[in-house]
Amino acid sequence: MQRNYTKMRDIKVPKPTIKRIAMYNRFLTQLKEEGVEKTSSKEIAEALNIKASQVRKDLSYFGEFGKRGVGYNVEKLLSKIHIILGTERVWNVAIIGVGNLGKAISHYPELEKNKFKIVSAFDVDKRKVNSILLPGVVIKHINDLKEDIKKTNFEIAILTVSPSAAQPVTDLLVEAGIKGILNFTPVTLNVNEDVVVENVDFVISLKTLTYEIISKAGRSFEDQSNSEEDRVF
Repeated sequence: MQRNYTKMRDIKVPKPTIKRIAMYNRFLTQLKEEGVEKTSSKEIAEALNIKASQVRKDLSYFGEFGKRGVGYNVEKLLSKIHIILGTERVWNVAIIGVGNLGKAISHYPELEKNKFKIVSAFDVDKRKVNSILLPGVVIKHINDLKEDIKKTNFEIAILTVSPSAAQPVTDLLVEAGIKGILNFTPVTLNVNEDVVVENVDFVISLKTLTYEIISKAGRSFEDQSNSEEDRVF
């Protein structure tokens, strides 16, 4: 009996699985644009440098997809993944903090292509407030946030403010009824259990990258220790 993949409240899915599902979405979209009608777990795995068994395991959380020996219909699998990720419809998004990073994100073309539409923007800088960020999007003062969320119905906030402003602004967002925050600040945000926070930290990613580089070079932790005092027991 096939599991109903639309009822996911009770399914505990690991976050790495969700991130891979999003990667499958991107690869399948590419295949669809190229006119490819069928694919396989092996083909998906090879494209993303993972194991085919991992692809099958990830999809199994949400039901049965494709047939053994036949593979997956690209369009049908893509449609089901859109439902899993919630991207079968458009999500309204607000940029909070319109500095260089906020502006760059707002002009990223892949956002709208992937059903994320910037509908609002906020800042405290008087030089930016009332200026145009995007066609139809005027930068408002952060004090107007509560009123604006009622009008534009944005559900996701992309937070690119200074570290000192991160939590106070988050408190405003939570009070206004935000559902999710993409946090680009280095601050651990305190929110209630109804709000989802996804942290994006370039420095942590870079340090993860440097670890992988030295690991591939065959350097171990012990190799870096200069003395007994440096070692942790």
